[in-house]
Amino acid sequence: LAVVGRLIVLDFGRKIAEGEPRAVMNSPEVQEIYMGIAA
Repeated sequence: LAVVGRLIVLDFGRKIAEGEPRAVMNSPEVQEIYMGIAA
């Protein structure tokens, strides 16, 4: 995560999260869609 300062996550072309990597990775929507963790 130290490689980038800002991250944008897309799901089928729709932006679902944007911001600092740690905050994006902690997003319930990102966790559910990309990591299979139910929010």
